[in-house]
Amino acid sequence: MMETKNFLLLGNGKSIPFASVPELPVAEFSKVCLTSITAEKCRIAAFFAVPEDDRFILTAILGDPAAAGFRVLKTVVKERYPSLTAHYPGFNRFEREIHELYGIVPEGHPALKPLRFVNTQVGDMEFYRMQGKAIHEVAVGPVHAGVIEPGHFRFECMGETVYSLEISLGYQHRGVEKLLQGGPDRRTGFLIETAAGDSSIAASINYCRIMESLCGIGLSDPAVKIRQIALELERCANHIGDLGALAGDVAFLPTASFCGRIRGEYLNMSADLCGNRFGRNFIIPGGCRYPVDQEKAKKITRKLQTVSRELWNALDLMFNSPTVLDRLENTGSVSLEDARSLGLVGVAARACGLDADARRDFPVAGEKTTGSLPVDNYNGDVISRAKVRYEELKKSHDFLFAALAEIPENGAVISQELTPAPDMLAVSVTEAWRGELCHAAVTGSDGKFRVLKIVDPSFHNWEGLAMALRNEEIAHFPICNKSFNLSYCGHDL
Repeated sequence: MMETKNFLLLGNGKSIPFASVPELPVAEFSKVCLTSITAEKCRIAAFFAVPEDDRFILTAILGDPAAAGFRVLKTVVKERYPSLTAHYPGFNRFEREIHELYGIVPEGHPALKPLRFVNTQVGDMEFYRMQGKAIHEVAVGPVHAGVIEPGHFRFECMGETVYSLEISLGYQHRGVEKLLQGGPDRRTGFLIETAAGDSSIAASINYCRIMESLCGIGLSDPAVKIRQIALELERCANHIGDLGALAGDVAFLPTASFCGRIRGEYLNMSADLCGNRFGRNFIIPGGCRYPVDQEKAKKITRKLQTVSRELWNALDLMFNSPTVLDRLENTGSVSLEDARSLGLVGVAARACGLDADARRDFPVAGEKTTGSLPVDNYNGDVISRAKVRYEELKKSHDFLFAALAEIPENGAVISQELTPAPDMLAVSVTEAWRGELCHAAVTGSDGKFRVLKIVDPSFHNWEGLAMALRNEEIAHFPICNKSFNLSYCGHDL
């Protein structure tokens, strides 16, 4: 922990007394936030309000890769404050969320619209509209086919060309963060791992790091390794599913069919690890719920060796097909400048050439990771987002083979009951399969959560999808949408 006049530097998975976070005047708070991001290459991990009597404590957690940690600072407001979005678009959704929850007005915000329809009629929003006789609108959703969650996409088009896409979410706001207040209790772990069910392992790791930090509990090496194995299996299953679905969207059925089946094999490996295909109820504070020994590790390794050969064959078919490349190359491009301004994270950011990776930037002591990818060869289009997934799959497999070979004979890890320390702030960030997933907890005098803030990577990246459709044919929307594959439920907390 390092303290300066304007902020405190906090390591990943660490906690500090909330009172020790520097409290700045609003103008200085805004200046430090904006300077940190625009001039010092920090990025927003979380920005939220903590209610206290008749005021609100605005808290900023800014990732600082150069310092391998997070700049933490706060300010106190009552009814209004100068908008940060007006100077840096990455604050847009954070400020809209704070306004919607607490009525605090960010003065000068360019588009203060509902984010999740918490205190407004569902669907009641004024969309941006272009003028002109040749302009037409195309509305998609919020109701979609199949099991897709609700979300509305409003296209402003001239002919087949999209000039603006506005995305409205929050039709199924579940109030997860509100339910987490007053915890931890018997529900907390289940709420955490189902906040965005395709990222259950990453979310559980974040929550457990926070609890272990607040309770002063360390982890054994086997426990750390087992958690990382589960995380990489989760990453593999989702990347494979995305690549297969992308192949399906361009009617390349061999890879679509193979990946649909192969994804299930990786989910089954997760079930071999812990009894559940999505890793639910496995990673818990203080350890893991079930033992993983050499016999189980060898079983997963044998499956991995067999199915990975089939995976590379299926993916090589797609990436070597001229008809596929013709559809994906130079489609749905997002510039590096826009990626940086919007604060994109994860796969979407790296595909734009933005070198942002929580595994490298915010390391956790004792954790080995897959390492980050070089980003120089990507230009922000659909094929770049596909190639990032492909390269990450290679790194995940290398990691899994090595980690599974190092599982000790007795890999059992015992959990324990934990009681969080009072009046603390704890932060944990994990590079989930979509990108940086952040959890930030503030406890009260009784050790219960006053706030447990979840920032899903999709929260950062939905605006990136909107930018990807600028000046594109509207027929490219399904491909662009699938190449991001963002989470509705991860946004609609």
